[in-house]
Amino acid sequence: MRLPLLVFHITGGIVGLLSGTVAMSFRKGSPGHRLSGNVFVVSMLIMGLCGSTLALMKHQMNNVFGGLLTFYLITTAWLTGRRRDGQTTLLDWGALVFGIAIGASLLTLGILVARGLAVPEAGVPLGMYFFMGTIPLLAAAGDLRMLLRGGISGTPRLARHLWRMCFGLFIASGSFFLGQQQVFPPAIRKQYILAPLAILPLILLIYWMIRIRLTRRAIGVTVAKVGREQALEHNF
Repeated sequence: MRLPLLVFHITGGIVGLLSGTVAMSFRKGSPGHRLSGNVFVVSMLIMGLCGSTLALMKHQMNNVFGGLLTFYLITTAWLTGRRRDGQTTLLDWGALVFGIAIGASLLTLGILVARGLAVPEAGVPLGMYFFMGTIPLLAAAGDLRMLLRGGISGTPRLARHLWRMCFGLFIASGSFFLGQQQVFPPAIRKQYILAPLAILPLILLIYWMIRIRLTRRAIGVTVAKVGREQALEHNF
């Protein structure tokens, strides 16, 4: 079972990295963006599920939760982009529970490693357990806020879609460029270009969040200005 799963895992990861890069190059909402985005979603789900299964066979629990986190983020990001504004389903409640379970499991694993009660994975710093455990809990908090409000729309909906997709891509790029450095020639490893490639999706995530926030603020200022002008015209 390991060889077919490994082939699907590697293929899904490579296709995910390529399609994710292509999706970011297209204008949001364009046919090219939707097509490459759908390919990205399918390939990342395959990569995450196959990776979690392989890690479970090898008793690598951090990788098990890493694959499940990828599955959770990509699925909820895809659902956010597909559904209508202000719409929620039972899947969102299931995603909330799933995200909390992943986050709690990763934080628990980090505590066990810190106390010497669990064997740390080679090459995985202690802080990574807590960093990766915090992400699904933050995402789950976003799920709960969305459910309590009865849905999400407009700029918050776009932000939710983008940051989850970008972080899923970051997990794939970090696993490949940093977790599999041995597959690259020594000359490339010595140029110190693997680390920038690994964190590039994270940089793009920060860029898009700042851009969305600035755009939202600009729209708010414009709306307020138009409202004041209309009020003045009405008074005169």
